[in-house]
Amino acid sequence: MAQASLARRAVRRGSQPGPPETAGRGSHPGPPETAGRGSHPGPPEMAGQGSHPGPPETAGRYGVLLLVLISTYLLSAFSFSKLAGDLQVAAFAAVLLLALRTSRVRRRTARLAGGVALIGSVAAGAADLTGTAAGYGAAEIWKALLLLFTVVLLVRRVLDRPTVTIQSIYGALSAYLIIGLMFAACYAAIEHLGSAPFFAGGQPASTQTLQYFSFTTLTTLGYGDFTAAGNGGRAIAVMEALTGQVFLATLVARLVAAFRAPAEQAQPVIGRPRPPRPVRRRSGGSRGKPAGSASRTSRRTRVPPARNHDDL
Repeated sequence: MAQASLARRAVRRGSQPGPPETAGRGSHPGPPETAGRGSHPGPPEMAGQGSHPGPPETAGRYGVLLLVLISTYLLSAFSFSKLAGDLQVAAFAAVLLLALRTSRVRRRTARLAGGVALIGSVAAGAADLTGTAAGYGAAEIWKALLLLFTVVLLVRRVLDRPTVTIQSIYGALSAYLIIGLMFAACYAAIEHLGSAPFFAGGQPASTQTLQYFSFTTLTTLGYGDFTAAGNGGRAIAVMEALTGQVFLATLVARLVAAFRAPAEQAQPVIGRPRPPRPVRRRSGGSRGKPAGSASRTSRRTRVPPARNHDDL
């Protein structure tokens, strides 16, 4: 009797499936929104930002600017006529306009700066045509201001680029050339506005010799054939030498070290489809078992045959 009652209790326990909410937790893979988050690649705007390279930017193209600078320098170096010196004002204004076009300044600011540059260049050209030392000095000061503003725009734009490309290196080289031309304009202003000659030994201070002295000082070559005579010229020459060393050792070296070709640039991570997350099933006791485990347990449970009163 006692064995028969124990067997019946075992059968009841094995065939009982358990509460419906427990079986549902074990068999259900998870809420639909969780599964959707794992399998969905993300919103369309995020995928578009990561996979689409974007339209080609007009800003940041410094090849034309570099060619204009090299042409301007060679024109003034191989031409001994006064017309070449007068054309430098227009050439430097064009360089500033190109730098404004490649920079990401506001349109209103760019128009204002371009208008000021054009008006100042016309005034500097008119002062240069007067043929006086004060007119020449004012024109050289305006050239230096134009080139200084251009350098600031170029360096800021190059540093704001997310990746280093060949255009970034072109921009750094353009800024380096502009620095040399800017200091040459400063030396010319000292020559025209000062009472004593700029170079020691009474050597002539023409546009060609001043640019030659400026670039040899910027690169710290120091040939020694031209030296500044006054304290003002020497102080500016020291500042130029320090600027050239810092510029080459920091900006240009960093850009060349971080340069990558367009084919080698890594694709952005934003917008890549996320892999589906694996659904974790809870395990622990009867909660993690599926609904069919109860029937399997009942099948495996062997029930001893009930005994009749006659056997006893």
